[in-house]
This record gives sequence, structure tokens and C-alpha cells, in this order.
Amino acid sequence: METDSLTQGMQTVAVQFFPFLVAIVFHEFAHGWAAARFGDTTAKDAGRLTLNPAPHIDPIGTLLFPLINMISGIPILFGWARPVPIDPRRFTRLRLGLFWVAFAGPLMNFTLAVLSAIGTVAILMWVPEEFAFHEPLKRMALVSVSLNFALGIFNLLPLPPLDGSKMIQSFLSTRLSQKYESFSRFSMLILLGLMLTGAIRYLSIPIEILTRMTLGLALGVFAD
Repeated sequence: METDSLTQGMQTVAVQFFPFLVAIVFHEFAHGWAAARFGDTTAKDAGRLTLNPAPHIDPIGTLLFPLINMISGIPILFGWARPVPIDPRRFTRLRLGLFWVAFAGPLMNFTLAVLSAIGTVAILMWVPEEFAFHEPLKRMALVSVSLNFALGIFNLLPLPPLDGSKMIQSFLSTRLSQKYESFSRFSMLILLGLMLTGAIRYLSIPIEILTRMTLGLALGVFAD
């Protein structure tokens, strides 16, 4: 029984880890790219404006926690990459820069979700079922759709230092922004409370709706 569970866990890793890695690396790259567009080259100067996963990997957030989640079968995939360094003082337009640099990460994930839905349809249409990797490729593409929606929506939560809080701060005065930022010490406790009470599962509702809708639209557009 334990061997079967371990085997299933390893199969889950094989299907989920690559989409997860792509999702968080592109997320961080998008923040750095947007910052550069607004005049802040801190990420580029630090060698972080790259799609090479190595500079973005956090040993705990990118490897340990996600792999434990995948192998153990925990339904919530929890993980992160190293945040790219950003210096808002270098933005040519501060408030606009704060908003779009924060939103760039979730927006990238939503874009990847749509592309993954199109990829899923492409696999169903053009990759023969007898092809050895048909099923793993299909599962990876499906995982990528829901995972990117999950990552994008989660990061839009208004809890400092998540991207949603940065977007809100772009509309606040300096004093209110600093007060808002001070709530970051409670964010982990709030997230743990949401997980322990099961309230975090309500996020699965928009994730599932968006996943189904995007796959349905992709099928309707490309499968006809």
C-alpha cells in the first residue's frame, strides 16, 4: 500500500512540477520585465530578468514544500520562487509603475492559463492517443491551466506582501500605504487561519469556473 502511494506521489510530481516551475518563474520574470519598462533595472542588474529557473529557485518554496505537497497528495499546492528585486524609487511613474509591476505577475499567470488551455486542445486534436506521452502531456497541460489560475488569483489577495496589496497601495497615500504594509506581520496568521478553517477552499470556486470556461472556449474556437 505504501509503495503504491509513493508511486502515485512520484507520478503526481512528474505531471505537476514542470507546470508549477514554469508558472512561478514566468510570474517573477513578469514583475522584473514590467519594472524595467518603468525604468527600474534592479532585477536585470541582479541577473534575475531571465527565464532560466536557477536564479529564481528558493530551496524551500520552490522545491521542499511543493514536492512534499505533490508526494503526500495535499490538495493545496503551496510554493513560491525568490521574489525579484524591485526598487520603486527608480520608477519613471511611481503609482502607475507600482500597479502594473504588481499586476504583471498574476496577469502572466492568467496568460499562461489561456495558452495552456489552447495547448490542451492542441494535444487532444493532433497528438495521437497511441503516442507514449499523450496522457502525461494532456495532464500537464490541464494542470497548468488550473495551477496558473490558482497562482494568479491567490496573488491578488489583498494581504501584504502579495501582489493584490501592492496594487491597492498604488492608490494610497504614503502614510496609508505604510500603515497597510504594517499588516504584513499578520498575513501568515490570516493565511494559516484560512487554511485551518477550510475557508481557503472558496478560492477553488473561481479557479474551477475559470478553468472550465477557458477550456470550453478553447475547444469551441479551435476544435470546430
